[in-house]
Amino acid sequence: MPPTRDTVHETDVLIVGAGPAGLFGAYYAGFRGMSVTLVDSLPEIGGQVSALYPEKAILDVAGFPTIKGRELVNELIEQAASAKPTYLLDRTANSLRVDPDDGVTMGLDDGTEVRAKVVVITAGIGKFTPRPLPAGDGWESRGLVFFVPSFDEYVGKDVVIVGGGDSAFDWAHHLEPIASSVTLVHRRDAFRAHQATVDAVLAGRTEVITKAQVTALLGDDRVEKVEITTNDGEVLVRPAQAVVAALGFVADLTAMKDWGVEFDKRHVKVDTAMRTNLPRVFAAGYITEYDGKVRLIAVGFGEVATAINNAAPLVFPDQGVFPGHSSEGS
Repeated sequence: MPPTRDTVHETDVLIVGAGPAGLFGAYYAGFRGMSVTLVDSLPEIGGQVSALYPEKAILDVAGFPTIKGRELVNELIEQAASAKPTYLLDRTANSLRVDPDDGVTMGLDDGTEVRAKVVVITAGIGKFTPRPLPAGDGWESRGLVFFVPSFDEYVGKDVVIVGGGDSAFDWAHHLEPIASSVTLVHRRDAFRAHQATVDAVLAGRTEVITKAQVTALLGDDRVEKVEITTNDGEVLVRPAQAVVAALGFVADLTAMKDWGVEFDKRHVKVDTAMRTNLPRVFAAGYITEYDGKVRLIAVGFGEVATAINNAAPLVFPDQGVFPGHSSEGS
């Protein structure tokens, strides 16, 4: 059971971020004999994959020719379970104190204090919140959403999606076969999404309205239709029992920067051992920066294993050989 709030929790390894890299890091720490705790500001496990594209097909993970985001997270959770990790969800890591000779103490926003021998930051883009839909004030929980964690609830509905990125087009592509209608609205006639997905949506029955914005949501208790205004001033009205605002998100790295971790723009600088500039603090996954960095989930798996292996002497200082290590690898 996770510790109650306003308590002290002790662990060997504290992983900040419960996305794919963090989950694999939890498994790997347990495999190497360490106790492990994960903290995440989101209320569910899986990080950006669970929040932004749970139904998206992921094609670059070894051993899986194709796997949906949600399925990948479920497999990682099952794998990490062998480590018996403690999850501290819906809690934000606010403060960090490092004792080079003893360990690391992290304060969470609920008053919990976590004491660890090492910290591994796998926080992706940091704490993130969706960009608001200007016309959507007051419509959240009344038909306006920012993520689509499951397609089932949209069967037979009229859906309006706002945005021109990967998430907007992925959701349009997957909802088209099951929704009554899908309308995609974007303020420009150029899109940021992968061209193959754009082509698939344009070839389908989704209505794509460009150079336009949603200017009003209409309805009584819940949204029933939307008003769309083009750049030429034409006003269009479309039915909608659901509006998905896929306008991206705002990342907040303020807390991490206050810890004293060295950044290169919006990424944590690490060396080849995944060490940051702070003793006992490592990082892995999307958030890291080094020469030749490639931001893929598959790369994050290797980085977090590297971080755990290089953190081992700090966790087991009296052991000449790291538990589970062999010259032939594992």
